[in-house]
Amino acid sequence: MTILVAGGAGYIGSHTVKELVREGFEVLVLDNFSSGRLELIGDTPSLNADLRDREALRRIFQEHEIGAVLHFASLIQVGESYVNPRKYYTHNLETSLNLLDAMLEAGTKALIFSSTAAVYGEPLETPIPESHPTRPANPYGRAKLMVEDILRDYERAHGLRSISLRYFNAAGAALDGTAGECHDPETHLIPNILLGVLGKKPRLQVFGGDFPTPDGTALRDYIHVTDLAAAHVLALKSLLAGGPGDVINLGTEIGHSVLDVIRTAEKVTGRPVPYDLGPRRQGDVAVLLASKAKAGRVLGWKPGLSSLETIVRSAWNWHRQAG
Repeated sequence: MTILVAGGAGYIGSHTVKELVREGFEVLVLDNFSSGRLELIGDTPSLNADLRDREALRRIFQEHEIGAVLHFASLIQVGESYVNPRKYYTHNLETSLNLLDAMLEAGTKALIFSSTAAVYGEPLETPIPESHPTRPANPYGRAKLMVEDILRDYERAHGLRSISLRYFNAAGAALDGTAGECHDPETHLIPNILLGVLGKKPRLQVFGGDFPTPDGTALRDYIHVTDLAAAHVLALKSLLAGGPGDVINLGTEIGHSVLDVIRTAEKVTGRPVPYDLGPRRQGDVAVLLASKAKAGRVLGWKPGLSSLETIVRSAWNWHRQAG
């Protein structure tokens, strides 16, 4: 039995591939390499294909005995989704539907979906539990929530079980230095700080200094990418053992402000981080923390690498050696 990882050459996908291989799974990566990088998956077998190509998907499922799928492939830029919502709705929904149709045709009935805590929108309570109302504030979050709704309908109608994993701020790099974060464009805080320290990015812009938080900057829940990858493997094992479909948050319940991250980066790198304070961005909220209670209870998951210093140090090691 092969585990198909769609978008497996991307940031979180590639780390999950490493965990799957380490756990002894036979893995096949499917990626169009528009943003994924072949070097992040090492010797893991891969196919250059696009989820919008229904015939290519059909052939892949005919030629390989796919026992389960992990679905990471999507557009992820929140800001871009405001500017071009049609791109996000058509791309992220079409690719997911094509993948589901190929799975049903082949009789593959287990899927792990990479979702987001952006489905919640403005939090009414923190840490946010899975029972929190879903009111996404941007097209990216709305498209992800639509896929979650589709998955529930497919389980009811076709018995295709899925676990949607919702998380906020994936960060850090593999501790062995073999994989890290490299988006283009890069919009995430920690790599932007570190690339700035290395002279590869301009002076950091901090968006908002007047939030109702201790230092006025936004608080976020940062999770080490290897912890996230481990949770995906636990969710997969649950489905393969006959477990039910579900929706589960992945978080640490610990908030770090933008200034906390800057200070930690200065400590780790031994260099100052120059920054400018600007206005808030559209849709930004003061505090976003995901409850980890259900993940611990259902999956037995504990984030063991997600201290802020471990996250920043692993990312710093990656960016320095990546050149």
